[in-house]
Amino acid sequence: QVRLVESGGGSVQTGESLRPSCAASGRTFSSYAMGWFRQAPGKEREFVAAISRTGSNTYYADSVKGRFTISRDNAKNTVDLEMNSLKPEDTAVYYCAAKEEVKVYYSRWYYSQYNYWGQGTQVTVSS
Repeated sequence: QVRLVESGGGSVQTGESLRPSCAASGRTFSSYAMGWFRQAPGKEREFVAAISRTGSNTYYADSVKGRFTISRDNAKNTVDLEMNSLKPEDTAVYYCAAKEEVKVYYSRWYYSQYNYWGQGTQVTVSS
């Protein structure tokens, strides 16, 4: 089992950057694929980005591709989401998620059905 704690959200202006981070407990962090999801008020939670357990493969929603970068440090048990050129539509609660990755899967596998979730961190972008 893994426990996830997000930090690093905040309030910024359009075009600025934020870098939320997720810290994971447990000794088997490197066994988990990690993802970031977000949920805006009145909307369903949506996939943002994911990274394979080794960090060699990354996946992004079309809405953030080219602006967001996911990365992980298996020695520190952390996964970060570098968010650049932020827009008001990026406003949401951002959640870190994990699921065990026992082999390399097809790309769509990384977009959903995560088992472990953090409590979320608020990101607000004002125009």
